[in-house]
Amino acid sequence: MDTVHGAIIFYSVDDARDVADFYREYIRSAPEEFGAFLDVAPVAGSMVRPMPYPELNVASDELQPRGLQAYWKANFLSELGDGAINAYLDFGRMVPSVQTSVHIYPINGAVQRIGAEDTAFPYRHANFSPVIACMWSDPADNESNIKWVRDFWTALRPFSEPGGYINFMDADDLGRITDNYSANYSRLAELKAKYDPGNLFHINQNIKPAHGPTLSTYHYDETRK
Repeated sequence: MDTVHGAIIFYSVDDARDVADFYREYIRSAPEEFGAFLDVAPVAGSMVRPMPYPELNVASDELQPRGLQAYWKANFLSELGDGAINAYLDFGRMVPSVQTSVHIYPINGAVQRIGAEDTAFPYRHANFSPVIACMWSDPADNESNIKWVRDFWTALRPFSEPGGYINFMDADDLGRITDNYSANYSRLAELKAKYDPGNLFHINQNIKPAHGPTLSTYHYDETRK
């Protein structure tokens, strides 16, 4: 399929509660062909039409030029409950930059028909995969923007699963690697020991080999340019 019916719709933050309540109820029984993530922002218009999928995939590229500072955090949510929605409302009113987005992806449907130990990905019971993706241009804002992300993430922790989607993790989430893979981590570490015992492929959210030395340690920078 090379054409999809795509839409980008922005709502006022004043309507965020109504939008969130509708979204969590509608997405429970929406057709699997329908994919939507929740992202509330000030009114800026809407666009709904058939389009090539690659066009939808790059729709926000102009807002994210090369050279931006960036810091991300993520968890899984079993449900989008009132406590989590309240955290989104509180911190959504303090979004620090126009490039920042906070998405809540639904991951039910086909994802949940595969066993938790059948692949590396264990959180088959989770219904939502949120990410706080903060991006900004001025390095002078690094400290305050990173704090906003961490405070937001901390507010969501009581309602979240221990791990999050690995591609949404930032460099200082390396300590959460076992939570991200849960019961599958030990099996993945054994595979790592078999195929990469020296940990050559380590510039990532690293699974260390179950046995043997590694080539180097992971280097962490607060921001990436």
